[in-house]
Amino acid sequence: MASENVVVIGAGVGGLVSAALLAARGHAVTVVEAQATPGGKLRTLTAEGAAIDAGPTVFTLRHIFEDIFAACGDSLDRHLTMRPARTLARHAWGDARLDLFADRVASEAAIGDFAGARAAQGYRAFCAEAQRLYDALDAPLLRQSKPDPLTLGWRMGARGFADYCTLRPYTALWRTLGDYFADPRLRQLFGRYATYAGSSPFACPATLMLIAHVEARGVWLIEGGMHRLAGALEALGRQQGARYRYASPVHEILVARGRAAGVMLASGEHIPASTIICNADPAALAAGRFGAAVRHAVTATPRARRSLSAMVWTGQATISGFPLARHNVFFSDDYPAEFAALAAGRLADAPSIYVCAQDRADAAAPPPGAERIQVIVNAPATGDSAAFTPQEIETCTERMLDGVSRAGLSLDLAPSTVLTTPSDFDTLCPSTGGALYGPASHGWAASFRRQGSRTRIAGLYCAGGSTHPGAGVPMAALSGQLAVECLLKDRASMSVSIPAAMPGGISTRPAKTAPTA
Repeated sequence: MASENVVVIGAGVGGLVSAALLAARGHAVTVVEAQATPGGKLRTLTAEGAAIDAGPTVFTLRHIFEDIFAACGDSLDRHLTMRPARTLARHAWGDARLDLFADRVASEAAIGDFAGARAAQGYRAFCAEAQRLYDALDAPLLRQSKPDPLTLGWRMGARGFADYCTLRPYTALWRTLGDYFADPRLRQLFGRYATYAGSSPFACPATLMLIAHVEARGVWLIEGGMHRLAGALEALGRQQGARYRYASPVHEILVARGRAAGVMLASGEHIPASTIICNADPAALAAGRFGAAVRHAVTATPRARRSLSAMVWTGQATISGFPLARHNVFFSDDYPAEFAALAAGRLADAPSIYVCAQDRADAAAPPPGAERIQVIVNAPATGDSAAFTPQEIETCTERMLDGVSRAGLSLDLAPSTVLTTPSDFDTLCPSTGGALYGPASHGWAASFRRQGSRTRIAGLYCAGGSTHPGAGVPMAALSGQLAVECLLKDRASMSVSIPAAMPGGISTRPAKTAPTA
């Protein structure tokens, strides 16, 4: 017989994972999602009749998802077809070009040809340090509920004490990269990994070097696009008995006798539940978008601590000139100026540009005609306070096209191309200003300040890329696992049954509906 009801708010990756794992354990799970489809930020847009990934484009740490499917008695390969990418990314500085490969020896040789033997030697040392940091923090930090400095040291144990003392939390990534690379272009390349967490390489700790090792472990290309992962996770949950309700925004999280008691939909429908996992950004809870009764459940994120947002062009384009790989980065000539502008709440005059050519793969010839692309320029998370004017948007588009043209790339964007701005992202993820990664990873304590699985309200948990362990598709999946583990531990430790919601004990309903994607 199914256990007590669980409601998951939001069908992002963290919510989909938690729903499948709980349903596999026999819990009655209902997922309620404001949007019409699963995925949250892992979404698609349709242009010229083609579905185009409009969210994350890089799939790493495949084993995390293999473990999730195995825990539900299934296999990832049964749902998705994927192949490893041989070229991780192509990087350009005007006419100069450098590829990184899944084969580390090939990357080392390419770096040596690009910047000399000392740069290749620095790359070897950098990779070793990135792997050391990842190995040291994987089990005690990434796969555990929210830590603090003391509990992290305890989890690492006596054998890990040497690593604990050298996690590089107090030195900025950019400064540390200078120990490995004299060439400023290589510092840009490896400093860019900070933006995977929506952060500045000049302000985040060098611990984030571990992201480079995550990518070096392998990048996978999912046949049909990244959004297929969301569909696979939903199918996994359905197999276990989870129910999914789309176009069903949550009006309020209900609280009775100090515990989560269910949700009230915008339609006025009440869904009782003894446990709720909120897969929205915790900032929406703190802002009262799920009702006054749960505002105190989490700590609000100050605007100054928000991660980056983005200007994202998604559509079809006719491409010529520069030979695109799947993942391409065109770097700014002045990286410090770029991040100084973003920190000041402005778009950069000469931004770095990411281009995902979704119809290209390794050595394959480019497709004929127009191609599906996603183009990203970093932007400040000011979407709830200072929307960009049409002139600012036009200028940003011109600077983006000029930036890629300096490397020889011509992009003729189709009229149907969709531009998503920080204001649009704030609409999708309310109370964030369009921040795509939750709080920025700036300063040594950033990992310890991020919202954990548990909240201050019994029976209410958080999951998603804005919670611990951090941003990105694999980390969002781990957050779903952690929420489930905390929920199960808390239920096992209870000596009395959870009281049901009672008339008169439910908090008042707010006036505004909160999207939960």
